[in-house]
Amino acid sequence: MNNPALEIQIIAVIVAVACALPGVFLVLRGMAMMADAITHTILLGIVMAFFVTEDLSSPYLILGAALMGVFTVWLTELLHQTKLLGKDASIGVVFPLLFSIAIILISRYAGSVHLDTDSVLLGELAFAPFDRLLVFGVDIGAKAIYVMGIILLIAVIAVIVFFKELQIATFDPALAAALGFSPVLIHYGLMTMVSVTAVGAFEAVGSILVVAFMVGPPITAYLLTNHLKKMLVISAGIGAFNGIVGFQLAMLADVSIAGMMAVVTGLVFLLVFIIAPEKGLYTGMKRRKMQKKEFEKALKNLL
Repeated sequence: MNNPALEIQIIAVIVAVACALPGVFLVLRGMAMMADAITHTILLGIVMAFFVTEDLSSPYLILGAALMGVFTVWLTELLHQTKLLGKDASIGVVFPLLFSIAIILISRYAGSVHLDTDSVLLGELAFAPFDRLLVFGVDIGAKAIYVMGIILLIAVIAVIVFFKELQIATFDPALAAALGFSPVLIHYGLMTMVSVTAVGAFEAVGSILVVAFMVGPPITAYLLTNHLKKMLVISAGIGAFNGIVGFQLAMLADVSIAGMMAVVTGLVFLLVFIIAPEKGLYTGMKRRKMQKKEFEKALKNLL
């Protein structure tokens, strides 16, 4: 495979689906902003692991990022459990702190190293096909396809194997504990999956697009169905659609690929938000108008 346009779209689709799967459970748990926090704070884990290994290609960078993601969740929960701060306030304190520390460390001690903060935030999918994977000297394609492909496979297997546990722990943690499941273990397992997915997509698409793919498609799917399995499938499909359409529009307008994909994600959500069959804004207005007419009719009959 040596078609950059095709490879970019494949990477986008894989990233979108890989982000959408854990994103569904984040949205249902009311933790959508945790995705934003993790995608920023894992930069500190990458930086610290780099200082230890001094190798940007080291697998320990993924480990460091995943651990930092879990640490972010733990620290947020710790602040929230004091009852002095709400969940959103705890996130708002923790992630700017850890992200800012990472930025300071990069600017102070890693200025000559390819850890560019703009690329981290916005990403540049156009460069992803240049990072090739060679096996015995044979070019088998863009490295990001295989890295994210493995992460996607792990996410799919995890959701299938632990679907019942994730479902019960998401909707009724007390019942999960009564049945012998550990809601805390499931919670941190999910956060680890989010962290690994985020760091895998970090270099190719940047943290902004990871957040867009991890939150946008799930909340769009949430407006279309109340069935968890269908929500997972619809979310993955919407994410893939946003990636492909975003790429095509970016090529036409000659703008940032990641930026356009994020814009398409927002526009698709806005469209569904307005016209969704049961939960859409227009449907709700139409339903209230009909209820008002029925109420007025019933009132006239009584009089």
